Amino acid sequence: MGCVIAGGGPAGAMLALLLARAGVEVTLLEKHGDFLRDFRGDTIHPSTLQVLDELGLAQEFLELPHRKAYGLKMVSDGGDIRLADLRRLPGRYGYIAFVPQWDLLKLITSAAGRYPGFRLLMNAEAHDLIREGGAVRGLRYRDGSGEHEIRADLTVAADGRHSVLRGRAGLVPESLGAPMDVVWFRLPRHAGDRDDTFLRLSPGHMMVAINRETYWQLAYLIPKGGYDTLRESGIDALRGPVAELLPWLADRAGQIAGFDDVSVLTVALNRLRRWHRPGFLCIGDAAHAMSPVFGVGVNLAVQDAVATANLLAGPLRAGAPIPESTLHRLQRRRMLPTRITQAAQRLVQNRVISPALSRRFDPSRMPRDLTRIPVINRVAARFIGHGVRPEHVTVKEL
Repeated sequence: MGCVIAGGGPAGAMLALLLARAGVEVTLLEKHGDFLRDFRGDTIHPSTLQVLDELGLAQEFLELPHRKAYGLKMVSDGGDIRLADLRRLPGRYGYIAFVPQWDLLKLITSAAGRYPGFRLLMNAEAHDLIREGGAVRGLRYRDGSGEHEIRADLTVAADGRHSVLRGRAGLVPESLGAPMDVVWFRLPRHAGDRDDTFLRLSPGHMMVAINRETYWQLAYLIPKGGYDTLRESGIDALRGPVAELLPWLADRAGQIAGFDDVSVLTVALNRLRRWHRPGFLCIGDAAHAMSPVFGVGVNLAVQDAVATANLLAGPLRAGAPIPESTLHRLQRRRMLPTRITQAAQRLVQNRVISPALSRRFDPSRMPRDLTRIPVINRVAARFIGHGVRPEHVTVKEL
């Protein structure tokens, strides 16, 4: 068999689609019974929209319920601050599309299902690797009927930031640090509310507000490891900042009944020094966990998948052995955008988020409209919209 992929997130699903489309026999394992997990990354940037376009899926994607953001905005105590205007980006897609991740994954896996070489196993949890002759030759997984094995020429770990298979391969990520964790929750949206998505910043507090049409998806940033302290302070310690930062939501803050209504993201920023072993490869969060800064995690994962398929689909289809040197070529290609993106995330974490949470950052000193500075807007828009070294689908459909 050509390839087995553990993890049905954006990296694994997109790689499975691209390989199946190229005539490779591929099995994708997802440990859950569906893709319905709340508060997952769902900011689809122009780079990913372009990939969907190249696959002939853009129209299907845009038929999903979604909301477009044509720029990035910060709301301070003194008013709005425009950070970037994406409408000036080259290409067809000058916006970020907000779509629940499960809708994106259903679209991608449904498209993969049109190809005879694709197989999707749900409720299938990969937990170990098969090794023969010093190389990985597949994986072991468990489902409701027991333990199973799948043998493959290439085994891909796309099983997230807590990757089990990465650990089984003896690969340990290097932590780069993060000063915050994120508390996610939702509140109803009323007709008179704002209609945009934005970052709300006030000394001591930061919150991201995402317009989901019928409700607000809210992300309240807290100091790293601070969730237990927040819980001990009682639910009013969360309701209070909501009312303070977003006064027009004050009448609904009481609907956060307790901490059972919230979800906590323990933010990690890390990357592997080595992404591969013979017959084995890590991509997406398994190779590099991204901070929520810029909302680029999904898009970096998709770019990894495209680069992997472009390089490996031909050898996998031919049944030729894949030298570890080829896997290292892929790592070298994707390491540069990973390093640069994470460096930018660390800069924002250290210069904005950490000082803001400790009341040492005053946004009132910032220009009110950074989009009027052409060089800054062009660099910011391209970095956020297209990223570093955007990948394009070059592998042919068979």
